[in-house]
Amino acid sequence: MMLRMSTLLLRTLREDPAEAEVPSHRLLLRAGYVRRAAPGGYTWLPLGKLVLDRVTEVVRAEMTAIGGQEVHFPALLPAEPYRVSGRWTEYGDDIFTLADRRGAEHLLGPTHEELAALLVKDLFTSYRDFPVTLFQVQTKFRDEARPRAGLLRGREFLMKDAYSFDLDEAGLAEAYARHRAAYQRIFDRLGLEYTVVTAMSGAMGGSASEEFLAATPVGEDSYVACNACDYAANTEAVTTPAPPATDPDAHPAATVHDTPDTPTIATLVELANARRLGGRDGWTAADTLKNVVLAVRRPGVEEAELLVIGVPGDREVDLKRVGAALHPATVTVFDDFADRPELVRGYLGPQIMAKLGIRYLVDPRVVPGTAWLTGANEPGRHAVDVVCGRDFIPDGTIEAAEVRAGDPCPACPGGELTMRRGIEIGHVFQLGRRFTDAFTVDVLGPAGKPVRPLMGCYGIGISRLVATIAEQHHDDRGLCWPAAVAPCDVHLVAAGKGPQLEAVLDLGGRLSAAGLRVLVDDRTHVSAGVKFTDAELVGIPRTVVVGRRLADGYVELRDRVRGDRTELPLVELTSALTGLSPVPSDLV
Repeated sequence: MMLRMSTLLLRTLREDPAEAEVPSHRLLLRAGYVRRAAPGGYTWLPLGKLVLDRVTEVVRAEMTAIGGQEVHFPALLPAEPYRVSGRWTEYGDDIFTLADRRGAEHLLGPTHEELAALLVKDLFTSYRDFPVTLFQVQTKFRDEARPRAGLLRGREFLMKDAYSFDLDEAGLAEAYARHRAAYQRIFDRLGLEYTVVTAMSGAMGGSASEEFLAATPVGEDSYVACNACDYAANTEAVTTPAPPATDPDAHPAATVHDTPDTPTIATLVELANARRLGGRDGWTAADTLKNVVLAVRRPGVEEAELLVIGVPGDREVDLKRVGAALHPATVTVFDDFADRPELVRGYLGPQIMAKLGIRYLVDPRVVPGTAWLTGANEPGRHAVDVVCGRDFIPDGTIEAAEVRAGDPCPACPGGELTMRRGIEIGHVFQLGRRFTDAFTVDVLGPAGKPVRPLMGCYGIGISRLVATIAEQHHDDRGLCWPAAVAPCDVHLVAAGKGPQLEAVLDLGGRLSAAGLRVLVDDRTHVSAGVKFTDAELVGIPRTVVVGRRLADGYVELRDRVRGDRTELPLVELTSALTGLSPVPSDLV
């Protein structure tokens, strides 16, 4: 394959586009790989489509290698299967819905568990048909409230999704392990730095769930890693080690104190130390119990439910963690206190939650026998020695508090968590029977009785991978594609308009015939400096400059990643690039 820049659909930009927010977005636009077509939607230009296809080839090869069979489901889907599974309402505003001319409701596919389960129900009847893994590469649609960061968060994106079906838990575990290993091979081949982290299942449901996060400071996902063991988890899935419970009656009775003008934790701690509340000093925010009122809206239910969450006062409530724990409900901070005068803003305590009939969940650190400085449910008053298990009994625990660097590792003694940021590039789930139950997918088992298969689901965002690779492989001059995904193997630049131009075209044809993908800059209306700048921006791994030493039989070979520049005889070029036979001498 040989591409000529004089005819290629390619326009590079000297300045950063105004809408570009992250390096991958900026560089993919500037280097002519994509163009914005709509909010959250992009047109793939020839060079971008080549990268997208090469990434897809790597993914497809590894999926086929573990026995996956490729199918292709429709993108326009009937509503009924998603109503049966419950996800029509669970997805809420995150899906595109529409009606056909007859009024039948449809959606644009965000993912295809329902269709996969129905296909297996339609075609498979016996245990002899299992195990089976189906996968597809297809465009998906999600109605992002705020599409941003180019290909990293769009409304339309290319995805590989796979679905395994097994007859028992052992088979599901084996399929999960196979896909997990395949994902590691895929991301290794693509030259990505990534971490496998424990994750929440979200709308997928199921039990085991892990994300593959590519490290980058612009990532929207925050995760933690232990400095002493291999524990890593998305912050939404981090578990908090709980202290041991103690005797609630070992504490003195709760006492109420006037604490005017202390609606915040900071002002409360300052006053508590100044007045030695409870006969003690050394109060810290961690000794206080902060109570946050939330409004919880469940799919299909119009009226919101009030929920109060208690966390140590040195922590903020992380709404993403709360949302993950309460999925598919949506959660917002409640602020309409005028309509609920019994909830005293700034002075709310847990003592009255049961009487009010409000569900009260606490951080795992709030265990029976722990005593707290917290609100007395009266304006300007707080209570000391409010004890869990005596003065209030929570309805349960919830992982709601923010996770911070230095928190103890839940997997090993003495380990501390470090905070990192990344981009989700893959997610694997053990779904179990959620979808086979929904559609009554039963097959005849070896004992002659019905058996219901278990499902696994495995997704990779392919278009997102292109942007992620760009995030990890660029410098201040442009993109630096790994050889495995670069649109071309070599970029030929004519540094002159005479014999150099004729030479790059001839050389391009010969290298293409030798099996290399070649980009030839044969433009005559731009300077050599512009060509060199564009070569660095476009980011092909190797650039060959045909310049003034052509008459001596030499060219310059530049390595985009290392920055090496080597002059070598033209007759050795093909060998240097491919390990094949040297370029015939009549080219010199």
